[in-house]
Amino acid sequence: MNACNNPFAENVIRSGRRQFIFDWFRVTATAGLLVWIIYASGAGLGYNWQWYRVPRYLYSFSDGHFLAGPLLKGLLVTLKVSAVSLVLSSLFGLITAVCRLSGSFTLRALARVYLELIRNTPLLVQLFFIYFVFSPMVDLSRFASAVLALSLFEGAYASEIIRAGILAVPRGQWEAAGSIGLGRYRTYRHIVLPQALRHMTPPLVSQAVSLIKDSALVSTIAIYDLTMKGQEIIAETYLVFELWFTIAAIYLILTLSLSLATQAMERRLAAAGSGMS
Repeated sequence: MNACNNPFAENVIRSGRRQFIFDWFRVTATAGLLVWIIYASGAGLGYNWQWYRVPRYLYSFSDGHFLAGPLLKGLLVTLKVSAVSLVLSSLFGLITAVCRLSGSFTLRALARVYLELIRNTPLLVQLFFIYFVFSPMVDLSRFASAVLALSLFEGAYASEIIRAGILAVPRGQWEAAGSIGLGRYRTYRHIVLPQALRHMTPPLVSQAVSLIKDSALVSTIAIYDLTMKGQEIIAETYLVFELWFTIAAIYLILTLSLSLATQAMERRLAAAGSGMS
C-alpha cells in the first residue's frame, strides 16, 4: 500500500513535522536562555565581553576572497578525524558483531575480549596508550593514532548496535537463504544486512554524534583540531569565555544537525514501514 494513502503513515508524517517544529522551538528557547545566563554572569563578574574580536578567528576576506580562520581550519581537522573514524568504527563494529554471532568459540572469545577491554577503560587512557606505547613500535603518526583510538572505542559500541540489527532480522530469512543454497557471506550481504540496515541506521547516526564529541580529546596529543586551535588562540588573546562559547556552539551545531537528521530518518523509516504493511 502506498504511504500517501495510508492514514497511519500520514499521521506519522504530520506528527514528525510537529515534533520537528517543537524541537527547533525548544532549541531556540534554550539558546536564548543560555545567552542571557552568559551575559548576566559576565555582568556580575565585571567581565569585558569582546565578541567583535571573534569573527577574525573564524574567517576573513582578502582581495574579495574568503579565507578560513584558525577555528574553521581546526573544524576541518575535526571533521576529517571524525569522518575517517566513523568509517573505520563501522567496519570494526561489523566485524566484531559477525564474530560474536559466529559459531566459532575462538572468534566469539576474541570479540568479547575486545568489547570488555574497550568498554571498561576510558577513551583518554586508550588514546595515550596507542600514541605513547603502540605508535612508536609501528611508526604511526599523531593523526593515525587518534583515528585508531577513536575507531576502536566507537567500534565497540557500534558492534552492539549492528548485532542487535542483525538479530532483529526474522529467523525465517536465514532459513530461506539456506534453502536456496546461499552461503554465510552471501546471506549476510544480500539478505540479512540490507534488512538490518533499517534498524541499525538511526542508532548508528546517534553514535556518530558521540564520536564527534569524543574527538575533542585528540587535542591532548597535539592534533590541531577545533579544541586545540581554540586553546592556542585563548593562550594568545585571553578571550576565554568568547572562544569557549564559540567552540561549544560549533560542536552544538554539528551534533544537533546529526540529531535532527536521526529523528527525520526514524520518522521516514516508520512511515515507510507502515506504508508496506
